[in-house]
Amino acid sequence: MRFQTPLEPAVLLRRYKRFLADIRLDSGREAVAHCANPGAMTGLAEPGARIWVEPNDDAKKKLKYGWRLTELGGGGLACVDTGAANRVVRAALDAGGIDALSGYDAILPEQRYGEKSRIDFLLRGAGRADAYVEVKSVTLSRRPGLAEFPDAVTARGARHLADLAGVAAAGARAVLFYLVQRSDCTRVAVAADIDPAYAAAFEAAREAGVEIIAHAARITRDGVTMGPRVEIA
Repeated sequence: MRFQTPLEPAVLLRRYKRFLADIRLDSGREAVAHCANPGAMTGLAEPGARIWVEPNDDAKKKLKYGWRLTELGGGGLACVDTGAANRVVRAALDAGGIDALSGYDAILPEQRYGEKSRIDFLLRGAGRADAYVEVKSVTLSRRPGLAEFPDAVTARGARHLADLAGVAAAGARAVLFYLVQRSDCTRVAVAADIDPAYAAAFEAAREAGVEIIAHAARITRDGVTMGPRVEIA
């Protein structure tokens, strides 16, 4: 997944109302950027952080910048755009770049399932059970090398796990796919202290047969692509 326009460097002044951020461009001009991330963004949204934003000239958009990356210590990058995760996974599925999910004939996005949910991707292939794939963007890291999900309480995430468990019980393939969107982590775990209910739903889903797959993302200022599989701690 390539960014549509070249990113520009900026300094984060503040993030507020979850989806807005005041920024200062290198030119000294201040602007408001869209923040495509509803989570807590712990450690990634500190005032003074060096960030990268994507400009646009779309007359339909009120905000002319989208916050895409935050610089990490040691020169690493984190992609704070949660929507990028689905685009990265879709590109990898199209290219057959995820071994555990290859060989399907059809990739159907945003299909209704469960009681009130939509699955990110429904994979279908002749002679194979349907595969329901739910994608989660992971950006929290509180210990070196370890990424964690979620970074805030997520009742929606717990509901998705219950729905996936129902899929597995019905005989289809159910997959929870964590995409670690930061370059400094090689393992991923559930942040049980942040959301005990999500952690309980995770364990129940795994016991019900839900597969857990995690990959790292390769992140540059040009775009984000699928990286190697990572350990689930």
